[in-house]
Amino acid sequence: MNTIITIGRQFGSGGHEIGEKLAQHYGIKYFDKELLSRAAQESGFCEEMLKNHDERPTNSFLYNLVMDTYTFGYNSSSFVDMPISHKVFMAQFDTIKKIAEEEPCVIVGRCADYALQEFKNCLNIFIYSDEKSKIRRIMEKYDISDDKAKDMMIKKDKQRQSYYNYYSTKKWGRADSYDLCINSGILGIEGTVKLITQYIEEFEARRK
Repeated sequence: MNTIITIGRQFGSGGHEIGEKLAQHYGIKYFDKELLSRAAQESGFCEEMLKNHDERPTNSFLYNLVMDTYTFGYNSSSFVDMPISHKVFMAQFDTIKKIAEEEPCVIVGRCADYALQEFKNCLNIFIYSDEKSKIRRIMEKYDISDDKAKDMMIKKDKQRQSYYNYYSTKKWGRADSYDLCINSGILGIEGTVKLITQYIEEFEARRK
């Protein structure tokens, strides 16, 4: 197993659990919230700050000025002028690349597929599901009502979409942004994991 797996996911689709099970299956490291701890250690930002800005877009006018001027130029003067949300993104972006260079792993969210677009051994997956299945999963996980689960789902997906579309050159949830898109509502968690492992085997065989 020499593949880095990135997982984009709709809220309530089970993407987190699917990622964990894939990591267990292959005996490799799993990064979701764990990525924030690693990015905090390496960037010097406190973990709380990274959590507060995690997968949240910025509409900062200053951000746009910086981006227009430097287009991701990472020199010291531009970095000083960047809003916190962009510094947090850059810290995560750098950490994702370092992690991927070390060993095969599973990374959930945070534009990991975009950060690793130069990596030939990277497989990018998107997990989605039907609304009914997602709401039921959210209700069970957070012990909340149907209405609250639906509101939470809409809000979280809006955040994730805005973040991804803002920082990436691709479109969140669109099939051509990924290598594989799976409806976990049809296959269930175990069925989705099984399908992905089959896909990975084929992916690795063709790369040899």
